[in-house]
Amino acid sequence: MKVLIRAAAAVLALLVLALAGLVAMVLADADAEATEVTGGGGAGGLRGVPEEFRAWILRAAEECEEPELTPALLAAQIYQESGFKTSREEATSYAGAEGPAHFMPGTWATWGRDADGNGQASPWDIGDAVTAQGRMMCSLVKKAKGSGYPGDVRALALAGYNAGWGRVEQFGGVPPKSFANGQTYNYVRSILATMKRFEGPGLLQVKGSGSGADALRKAAGRLGTPYAYGGGGPQGPSRGFCSGGGGYRGGTCVADDTVGFDCSSLVQYAYWPDLKLPRTAAAQYGATSDRAVSRQNLKPGDLLFWSHGDSGAIYHVALYAGDGNVLHAPRTGKTVELVPLSTAMPDSDYHGATRP
Repeated sequence: MKVLIRAAAAVLALLVLALAGLVAMVLADADAEATEVTGGGGAGGLRGVPEEFRAWILRAAEECEEPELTPALLAAQIYQESGFKTSREEATSYAGAEGPAHFMPGTWATWGRDADGNGQASPWDIGDAVTAQGRMMCSLVKKAKGSGYPGDVRALALAGYNAGWGRVEQFGGVPPKSFANGQTYNYVRSILATMKRFEGPGLLQVKGSGSGADALRKAAGRLGTPYAYGGGGPQGPSRGFCSGGGGYRGGTCVADDTVGFDCSSLVQYAYWPDLKLPRTAAAQYGATSDRAVSRQNLKPGDLLFWSHGDSGAIYHVALYAGDGNVLHAPRTGKTVELVPLSTAMPDSDYHGATRP
């Protein structure tokens, strides 16, 4: 089932102008839409990845005929290899592997292609790297299926990617802990354990243009990312910290071990760099309060605020996602999620909305 999410203001405007015989004008000015994609969290779903990786991961998985090679598996593998980093400083391994998918030069010569059409095949180009990773993993999954070796074919393929298929043949399966200080063994276990984090439907496929739609689209790419008090910023998720009562769960500080966003850093990230909003929810309200929007006229990408009293006590911000839903980073122990506006935070604390 697909649910069309359209801003309430556009719907009301469409009805009014249709009565006046001006429907064509409305259609020419259609607001952003967001489609909720259902279908569960297994084979085709993907969440919690940077927007710039998302389309390439989905494409790489789709191009492989082996159902074991899911988008979530590819995402977890990139996360293990580079943490979705793309700079030469951060995405070069100690062994000299390069790019977000960590290709050695010799291996890149076999699998690298100019997937993004920019005139060169480079392990530093996200599209080139991810599609090469997908082709190599697809080939390894096929080898694993035909090998007769025991165990999960995904584990065998991952071991081949990390250590070379020759090592899988040498050990008749995933190399043991004793091989290379457990590097390949732990590599495989870590990726298979991390997959769950990236599984799930891409809950929002945002259509339309404009700053609000663009911000919502960017934030939607982070669905499933952990909440980290004090974490996150314009460049993406980062490790949080504990302060006052924030960042604790069950009396234990968890934020300093969690890489993610809090509510305001997610909003800041979504609009950056086109609009450089300040860091905190209260400051974001202060920066946009002159463009207030009523609850009846919300559009995708509008900012919604909750307060313990007046504007000086604002404690939470979220992005309006259309059809009465919001996208936000709620609290410690949760992840970036899509929920009804009425249940996102106590309705009595709702302070108002603004349009950045």
